[in-house]
Amino acid sequence: MKKKFFASLMAMVMVFGLAACGGSSEPAAEGDTAEGGAGGKIGVSMPTQSLQRWNQDGSNMKAELEAAGYEVDLQYAGDNDIPTQVSQIENMIAGGCEVLVVAAIDGSSLTTALQGAAEKGIPVIAYDRLIMDSEAVSYYATFDNYKVGQMQGQYIVDALDLENAEGPFNIELVTGAPDDNNVNFFFGGAMDVLQPYIDSGKLVVPSGQTEKAQCATANWSTEEAQKRFENIISSVGYGPNGVKLDAVLCSNDSTSYGVQNALQAAGYTADNMPIITGQD
Repeated sequence: MKKKFFASLMAMVMVFGLAACGGSSEPAAEGDTAEGGAGGKIGVSMPTQSLQRWNQDGSNMKAELEAAGYEVDLQYAGDNDIPTQVSQIENMIAGGCEVLVVAAIDGSSLTTALQGAAEKGIPVIAYDRLIMDSEAVSYYATFDNYKVGQMQGQYIVDALDLENAEGPFNIELVTGAPDDNNVNFFFGGAMDVLQPYIDSGKLVVPSGQTEKAQCATANWSTEEAQKRFENIISSVGYGPNGVKLDAVLCSNDSTSYGVQNALQAAGYTADNMPIITGQD
């Protein structure tokens, strides 16, 4: 019974993942619900409501699962607040959820909370972000994050016309949480595209911060990204009337918002903003 229940749910999460990536799927036939309509209770833990992506993923997943006959406990952890997510997951376990779908804020912070799920035999699906240091995870549903990074890098190449323009162009690099496995793919994919131009001197990183650890942003925090970029602006001398900044690689929207806040505080407007990537 439990295997069939989990298999049915996993199929639905994967279909949702395809839809989120721009794929397509056929809707379930009328009355074709999990376990013949006798669905169980699913806990869905999302990291934040400050980005459209997580609002959309959470609400769509809830609607799809409820349409298939499941009861859904959907929770958002404030604005990427780790203790809130831990508490919410513990409450889901205590509240009778039979499966957990978790998009972790910090992939290594849920070990103790998920131990409770393991002890009760509750399957855990790590959604989009790999959960580390836990044997409770039954499945990992994600996207081609290396390809996402490549697309961000290629966007900068195309926007600056690096194949034809003489340059050099100034660029700065911002990625996400160092303990999020996705960063290895986002940043790695982008740098595989951009590194040849950095090596040739057509792209220059005036801050000198090019290593993943130097470019990381704890918890993908907008505030932390803003603080770091304010320091970069000050140290390099970027500004509308200072050193020209042509592009900023940002691995997602929350870090991009932080960069934009720092640039606006330094006098940049919509008319002279550098090229900035993001996603979510």
